[in-house]
Amino acid sequence: MTMTKPKPSSRNKLPQRVGTALAALLVVVLLVLAAKWLRGTVPVQDFIAAFPGQSELPAAAPVGLPAWLGWQHFLNAFFMLLIIRSGWLVRTTARPKAYWTRNNKGLLRTKNAPKKISLGLWLHFTLDALWVLNGAIFFIMLFATGQWMRIVPTSWDIFPNAASALLQYASFNWPLENGWVNYNSLQVLAYFLTVFVAAPLALASGLRMSPVWPKNTTALNKAYPIELARAVHVPVMVYFVFFIIVHVGLVLTTGALKNLNHMFAARDDQSWLGFWLFSASLAVMALGWIAARPLFLGPVASLTGKVGR
Repeated sequence: MTMTKPKPSSRNKLPQRVGTALAALLVVVLLVLAAKWLRGTVPVQDFIAAFPGQSELPAAAPVGLPAWLGWQHFLNAFFMLLIIRSGWLVRTTARPKAYWTRNNKGLLRTKNAPKKISLGLWLHFTLDALWVLNGAIFFIMLFATGQWMRIVPTSWDIFPNAASALLQYASFNWPLENGWVNYNSLQVLAYFLTVFVAAPLALASGLRMSPVWPKNTTALNKAYPIELARAVHVPVMVYFVFFIIVHVGLVLTTGALKNLNHMFAARDDQSWLGFWLFSASLAVMALGWIAARPLFLGPVASLTGKVGR
């Protein structure tokens, strides 16, 4: 008779989680103290004076944030929230409650035979398609209006300025900035990495893992193996989660009303309009979160395929 090793209970894992959290907190405290000490040294003070944390924009760069960017910001946040939720559920759910099989006809007709997938995976792919469509519109508007100059590095001094901004953030003596006119260099690099690196990697890896990827192209599949896509997709998701947490935290702690007006109301003032628009967007996101379950998804998914167990 063989004995199976019992799985550790969540109660047994609690001390380990508390210890990990305390260790992480200690590391953060030490980093803040180190940053404060560095800022008190003459060489670092001279460095911050030479590189205050912000690079100059090209002369043709637009000033302010247009209304279309606010809508794009909301839609991107809405889709990204539900994409992360549905992707995590697909990864962690062993027995889905419902499945979807596409109708292989009309615009949906492909050479690949219809494959039954979980309803959660259908939601994930559907949200991905909407996110990509929204992203395509964003890219068109970004370059058509010149807003790209605000998030694409155009000078090498962005790197020392970004290091300066990071040190100022870490020391809790944050850099002076006006996002309506120009982001600080650390923001520019973060936005550039998110828009032009992380988003394309998410799209390329997700497409490789999706049912629409051609199965019979041996050379293409060998050049781009699915294992590589899986190795990229989850870390990119983790990056997006980290970016969202830091982004929202800084928005709320570096002048919430002004920042929310920039992002949601396309205005540069201290009114409450941006806050109320932000609150409405949170309500819509909450409704989307609640609706992302088989009871509500089934009727929608059945428009393009068969839903069942």
